[in-house]
Amino acid sequence: MPDVDVGAGSAPIERSRRDPEGRRRAIVEAAAALIVEDGLTDLTHRRVAARAGVSLSATTYYFSSLEELSEEALRLLADRIDTELAAVAETLAAHGGDPAVLAGILHGYLLEPTRVQADTALYLAATQRPALRPLALRWFDGLVEVLSNHVDAGTATALAVYADGVTVHAMLHDEILDLAAITRAVTALMRPDDGSRR
Repeated sequence: MPDVDVGAGSAPIERSRRDPEGRRRAIVEAAAALIVEDGLTDLTHRRVAARAGVSLSATTYYFSSLEELSEEALRLLADRIDTELAAVAETLAAHGGDPAVLAGILHGYLLEPTRVQADTALYLAATQRPALRPLALRWFDGLVEVLSNHVDAGTATALAVYADGVTVHAMLHDEILDLAAITRAVTALMRPDDGSRR
């Protein structure tokens, strides 16, 4: 669930010619924003340049191919996952792996459409380019690892699959699942005895 600022109304990012690293980062961030908003197929050097507030020649100077640029942008989205996972791990540990807390984390994530779009963009890109699968799986594998501190490995995997499922559901429906529904499902997976009594 990587967090990335990709607001459609964001002003172009201007970078001085004396700041090549800043200009390169602006290009990557602009590409990431466009991938989240429109997917890989509509990404062009020209659109990225306009979004980043740099010349078209600057984008081709730093990234000779669109594939190289898009992979760097997707890597940026994936790199933010580690911070997200650390926050999930810390929160769950502080509450003893409470299913209601995990449900609240998941529901809060679904309330932020831009974050859901970012993850979906990463997943879709991985289906088109198998080499990107390790990036797309960082969240899933990391979440399984975090959850394995509170439940067995099989249950942790099932919970991560459920998290992916509600993410897809959120992309395809006008309304996300409510907190009560998510809490019931997460509790049933984490504590099946409790869930069977409801």
